[in-house]
Amino acid sequence: MDNEFVLLMRCADQPGILARVTGFLYDREGDVRDAAQFGDPSTGLFFVRIHFRLPDGADSSAVRQDFEAFAKPFGIQWVIRRWERRLPVMVAVSKEGHCLNDLLHRWRIGALPIKVMGVISNHETMRPLVEWHDVPFHYVPVQADTKREQEAAMLDVFESSGAELLVLARYMQILSPEMCTALSGRCINIHHSFLPSFKGARPYHRAHELGVKLIGATAHYVTPDLDEGPIIEQDVRRVSHAHSPQDLVAIGRDTEASVLARAVKWHAERRIMLNGRKTVVFT
Repeated sequence: MDNEFVLLMRCADQPGILARVTGFLYDREGDVRDAAQFGDPSTGLFFVRIHFRLPDGADSSAVRQDFEAFAKPFGIQWVIRRWERRLPVMVAVSKEGHCLNDLLHRWRIGALPIKVMGVISNHETMRPLVEWHDVPFHYVPVQADTKREQEAAMLDVFESSGAELLVLARYMQILSPEMCTALSGRCINIHHSFLPSFKGARPYHRAHELGVKLIGATAHYVTPDLDEGPIIEQDVRRVSHAHSPQDLVAIGRDTEASVLARAVKWHAERRIMLNGRKTVVFT
């Protein structure tokens, strides 16, 4: 699959633009394997994802150069990436390991198109699990008066590893606005969908006290607006009066892990495009 690629593009909606793009690929003997598009009437923007194949021996660098010249008059923002490339990922975690364990397992069995470059944690709790997977473990403790230095160390580990995505797999520290800005579009978080109704500790126990009937989870890109970044994926599970707080915790953990895995997979496969405070997800 060395000659298969994904094109992501965004531009002002305009007549015939998709035909022009597919014509560009046709002129270079490109074979479109899959295509999806969305025109947003609220913003006037047009989003496209095309999975295509070039002939054996084709010069992909020349195609990129040609497309840059083609795209400029139309105001197209675009990126072309190899289809089979595994996205380098760094994971951050605190003491709860259900999301981390799920990501590591899916990566090991080839269910996620990623390469885990390492795990960062402000606790030592997950070190045995991470090292069992033969993945580098970076212990970066944090105190209130060392927050700035700790985030700088985290960012240095992330950048020096070659990772292109930071996954907050139940990392229980609030990132500073500066850190969020540095990782804009490159950081995914998971949280329970009780926010903002059940902020703080023991949310499932508090939800049980009020007799909720639905619990769920949300994966989103991290922004300086706490837990209000563009949503990638959500899911819910129905519960009843018969479920104990421990039942809700177990159901919630399963939901969080599966929602986060889907979000990471779609990001790695270049299926997500930012649309202001929202996302376009081509699944």
